Amino acid sequence: MNLNLALDRHAQWKTNLRAAIFAQSTVDEATLSKDDCCDLGKWLYGEGKEKLSHLTGFTEAVSKHAEFHREVGKVARVINDKKFAEAEAMLGTGTSYANASNAIGVAIMRLKKEANL
Repeated sequence: MNLNLALDRHAQWKTNLRAAIFAQSTVDEATLSKDDCCDLGKWLYGEGKEKLSHLTGFTEAVSKHAEFHREVGKVARVINDKKFAEAEAMLGTGTSYANASNAIGVAIMRLKKEANL
């Protein structure tokens, strides 16, 4: 698993959500809310779990990744409810989404370092 790519893809979610807000379109809330649908999630619950589950950083990454997807799902729900200004505000600095996004980034970097990936 290329954890640098996973980091970039998760950082890209803010842009993707903002694009949906700007276009006033809907998003796939059900999939976005799940932490086992993206490439990182599949790896965390598959090969990553088999090889790295003994590491503290792995446990933290799984937890922070799940929290990130819960927050993405909350924003997705508000977008789909057509509350676009509220959704945009949810992406701001210091919000639950921003905190979860920062936390998954830190967790991925810690796991990368601990696992020497």
